Order: sequence, then C-alpha cells, then structure tokens
Amino acid sequence: MESVTKGIILAGGSGTRLHPMTSAFSKQLQPIYDKPMIYYPLSTLMMGGVQQIMIISTPQDTPVFERLLGDGSRFGIHLQYAVQDQPRGIAEAFLIAEDFIGQDNVVLILGDNVFYGKLDFLRTAINAHRTGDRGATIFGYPVQDAQRYGVVEMSADGTVRSLEEKPAAPRSNLAIPGLYVYDSSVCQIAKGLKPSARGELEITSVHQAYLDQERLHVELIGRGIAWLDTGTPESLLEASTFIHAIEKRQGLKIGCLEEVALARGYLTTEAFKASVEQLPASPYREYCERLLN
Repeated sequence: MESVTKGIILAGGSGTRLHPMTSAFSKQLQPIYDKPMIYYPLSTLMMGGVQQIMIISTPQDTPVFERLLGDGSRFGIHLQYAVQDQPRGIAEAFLIAEDFIGQDNVVLILGDNVFYGKLDFLRTAINAHRTGDRGATIFGYPVQDAQRYGVVEMSADGTVRSLEEKPAAPRSNLAIPGLYVYDSSVCQIAKGLKPSARGELEITSVHQAYLDQERLHVELIGRGIAWLDTGTPESLLEASTFIHAIEKRQGLKIGCLEEVALARGYLTTEAFKASVEQLPASPYREYCERLLN
C-alpha cells in the first residue's frame, strides 16, 4: 500500500562551533550567500516531493522560523513547528514528531546540510519506501575526512558491514550525510534507545537497530552531487562561496523556495505571482519575477 512521505528538518542545537554568530540566533538562520541556511534543506525536501514538513528547533528560535516561513502556504506546502528544549540528540526528533509521523514514511534532514545537483537519489529512495516494504535508507558519500562523520562500511556485494560514529580510524571513506528516509517504525526504535555517553539519543543507534533487523539500505551518492556540511565558520564560508559561484555563473538560484514550488507544481502560476508580490523589493524578488518571463 502506497503511503505519504512526510519530512522533518532538525534545526536545533546550540551551534557552539559558530559562536559568537549563534549567540543571538541559531546556525540554521545564518546566511549561506543570499538566503537563510534553512532554505536549502527545505528546498531539498520540496524537490524530493515532500509537502508536509515539521521544523524542530529551540524554544527561542522556533518563533523566528515561524516568522520567516509561516505555515508554508506561500510555497504550496504545509509547515508545522515543534520544540526541542535541549540538544538531546538527532534521534529525539522521532519522539518529538511521533504524532506528526503517524503511520507514514518520513525523511529527516539536518538543518545545516546543503545538497546541490540532481536529487534523483532521494526521489528514488522515497519512491522505494512509498511502494515497498523498506525500513530505512541512508546514503553514502565519499569524503577525504571521514573521521568527522558517521561512516558506513560496505562489502563488495553491497551489504552493510559496519556503522561507526566519528571513528578515529575509519574503515571506509563513505560518510553518512544528514539525510535519511525511514518507515514509521522509527518512532518505536527511538523509544527503545538509551542515551549515549554524551547524554544523547544517537542517530547511529537507530541505523544499527535497522541493520540488526536486516532492514537498512544504503544508496551511494556519486559524482554530480555536492554535499556541504555547514557547521563550522570555514565550512559556512565555503558553502557561501560555492553557492555564489554557481549562481553567478548560471544566473539561476539554488534553494529558491518559490521557484521550487512553481517547478514542482505546488503553486499555480497565479498563486506564484501572489506569493512573489508579498516579497519586498530585492534582487531575490526580481529573480522570482523573471521566472515568469
């Protein structure tokens, strides 16, 4: 039976590595070139076909996200908001969002992850979950500094051999980006987790549970896709430089929510016009207006 796929953006955390920038508001509200960081993961979910999305953030930042994005109707989507009052781990998102997820599949993306390129890999995974019995799908992305991330080790036949969280000596160069697809049983799995030594419910423990059940799938992200993790000042600058270079070269914006909504058919032309008319005079509005020509 085909099911709906919902989305969660986890935009909480203390952002200590970006201090003092994050002393006033969260890292997911920091600019990446010409847009707030959260525009990028939100556009990723929208391009993946997800229209029902929950944003989870801190008590102080949640009202700011609500002011920024509203209920999502001007992008042709439905947004809900929830609070994570303390940084108790990525997997706590499934406890917070249990009622929102219900019996549906869910895509979780971390609010500081930026993807650029054709997102066929995500749409393929979402469709596999919609039409079949698939537990969890994570992605493998080759990097040179795998010790900074969760790492998946694959055997020659494509099965998962091991999962590690920030290993000192990685067994492979395949990092696990902050983008995951799950069936609804993820909530029950999260309920059974115990906090790690750092007091958090670890996402790697969720994936290990699916692996133990032989229901963990790994899809490799090949060339042509850029994955940027923007959790440090240096990586934030690199992401801004990257986005600026692509946009200047092509004359096309990355992460423009109105454009994605129009392209995906979430907004009619008339609804798109009405949405753009709400924007203040700016180069961003001028770009959206040019899309109609």
